[in-house]
Amino acid sequence: MKREAFTQKLMVLGIDGMDPRIGKRLMDEGRMPNMKKFVDAGSAREDLVLLGAIPTITPPCWTTLATGAYPGTHGITCYWRQSPDSLDAVVYNMDSRNCEAEQMWNVSTEAGKKTLVWHWPGSSWPPSSSSELLSVVDGTQPGSVNMGVAQMDWEKIIVATPSIEAVQYAPRVEKPAGVGCIMTDIDDMVVGDNDDEMMELWWGDEARKGGEIRTYVDSLEDTEMMIGAKVAYDIVNSPLKAANTDKWTSELAQDALEFTVLTSGGLIRRPALLLKNDKGEYDQVAIFKNKKSKEPIVIIRNDDKIVSAVDDVTKGEDTKPCYRSYKILECAPDGSKLRVWISNALDISNDMLWHPVDIHNTICQNVGYVPPVSLIGGEDSELVEKVFEPSWRVYNQWQADCINYLIEHEHFEVVFSHLHNIDCAGHQLWHLAKTLSPWAHTDEKVNQGFIEKFYEQTDEYFGQFLHLLDEDWTILIVSDHGLIVGEEVPPLIGEYGGLNIPVMEELGYTVMKKDANGNRTQEVDWEKTRAVQIRSNYVYINLKGRDKTGIVAPEDKYTLEEQIINDLYNYRDPATGRRVIGICLRNKDGVLLGVNGPECGDIFFSIEEGFNRLHGDSLSTSQGYFGTSVSPLFIAAGPGIKKGYTTDRTIRQVDVTPTIAALLGTRFPSECEGAPVYQILDDTF
Repeated sequence: MKREAFTQKLMVLGIDGMDPRIGKRLMDEGRMPNMKKFVDAGSAREDLVLLGAIPTITPPCWTTLATGAYPGTHGITCYWRQSPDSLDAVVYNMDSRNCEAEQMWNVSTEAGKKTLVWHWPGSSWPPSSSSELLSVVDGTQPGSVNMGVAQMDWEKIIVATPSIEAVQYAPRVEKPAGVGCIMTDIDDMVVGDNDDEMMELWWGDEARKGGEIRTYVDSLEDTEMMIGAKVAYDIVNSPLKAANTDKWTSELAQDALEFTVLTSGGLIRRPALLLKNDKGEYDQVAIFKNKKSKEPIVIIRNDDKIVSAVDDVTKGEDTKPCYRSYKILECAPDGSKLRVWISNALDISNDMLWHPVDIHNTICQNVGYVPPVSLIGGEDSELVEKVFEPSWRVYNQWQADCINYLIEHEHFEVVFSHLHNIDCAGHQLWHLAKTLSPWAHTDEKVNQGFIEKFYEQTDEYFGQFLHLLDEDWTILIVSDHGLIVGEEVPPLIGEYGGLNIPVMEELGYTVMKKDANGNRTQEVDWEKTRAVQIRSNYVYINLKGRDKTGIVAPEDKYTLEEQIINDLYNYRDPATGRRVIGICLRNKDGVLLGVNGPECGDIFFSIEEGFNRLHGDSLSTSQGYFGTSVSPLFIAAGPGIKKGYTTDRTIRQVDVTPTIAALLGTRFPSECEGAPVYQILDDTF
């Protein structure tokens, strides 16, 4: 059936992790004026809520938003995909070839619409259509464009004082909040040989090569909340002394202090100068390629601005020009101390995740190189305030400029876009917004303020697209999930990063081996293990004939599932005595929630409200401290949408794609299971 289109141009503004409860409160307080303009110009529920797919985690939800199908149907059922060979391992899952449902952008290009898919994680890369009308940028990880493939060097803080006698370098130092950057025992602070370990595991190129990833969650230290709160960066300690003008070509060396910057894993030395202003106070830094260079690579002023520049960076055997950012954290006017942040470095030539590749050159030449975002902060509020949050503001503006440029000059008619700023902040900060015992040294009010700052910067991002409403664009603002501030420190079950051991071990289903002295090891005893809990919401039976380690006979599977479900419902948190498990279903019953089928576990469960982490183990309706929730957001405005309209309808993520199809007048994707939100359309449908 063909339908007349309601609109000729449509954009999806996707914001990862955006919670309608926080958004609406700030909007009502006048702190998100641009979002209010979209609401006033269009339609939404009173609470702005969208009912999310399950599990409430990035790849499944964005894939549902792209296909109109539930995760059990499209097959992207967690951040990771269960390894076909091992019950205790996962493999990378943000790959369109794993998606078993048709994406809406393939339908729009089929209908003759030039379509841009910008950094949509879960089912966009590699491009799933050969249409010349389809352009795709990244989508292999949720962080920022090119983050997974172009990184050449890690973030670092340079500390220079006259009291430091020699240049020292420490890669990936884990520094608790409040500890200074001048380390006398610097060798003892090094994390390990792999200075990109966390980046590679979660967002990197190595994880996408298809091998098994085996992570055991066995203590609070293994959880994402603890890992995300750690501040890890390279530290360079350098002497700060009067510049030897005989060795400098640049005139800037006159009356300046010199120090050393180490980059490229400590392989490259960059001489730098601390400069005076007209008042005779030190307030600028100039970094040079070498002392014979007349002009610096970059000049950094002691203000609130982050500046960026291109510099050569070496990693392994490769040396490439890279884009990186800089900011002065502390500069004593008398030159007695200096601290400078330097971002990670992104290879400016890396176009492997741009289709067609000439879009990369177009953006670099006309908008600018991909700006790196900071991934450090955690419990260090100074770094969050001065570096982490501002770096995302820079990135947000670059992304908005890119999309607007491509619309204006490349004439895209349909845009699917994704921004990760709120979610990235949530994984580092949201759990610190309530004072809980593991983080008692942090200030919940400070971290609540950071939450609001990320929402306010997102509103600035929204404002970059308001002009499109005057140009006859229909705009849908959506998110994949919200992010809660947890009420409790949850027991170790439902952590999506790996195999969750403690609760299943306590219940007797997962058994760990012991060594010759009877001490528990970090190896599963598969001859005694009947079931494991891995990924966000799944329990797998160790089944004979299916799993290579299987010990449970197929005829005993149903009874064992019943026993596990009963035990999970009866499990109580040792600290509070409260029930921990919310919903628990067999795979066949998971169809009620869209979590059935071969890519889901034998049992699906959710964590009870109050014990859930951030989002991944929760139901979409879960709520938390500081007025937070796991619910995603939905707003629609522009041609085809009623103006200033509030609907009572429960809008589901599966409904977004068919609503897009209805607005564009196209067919629905072939596996679509939702229905158009016809109540908000401005004409009879």
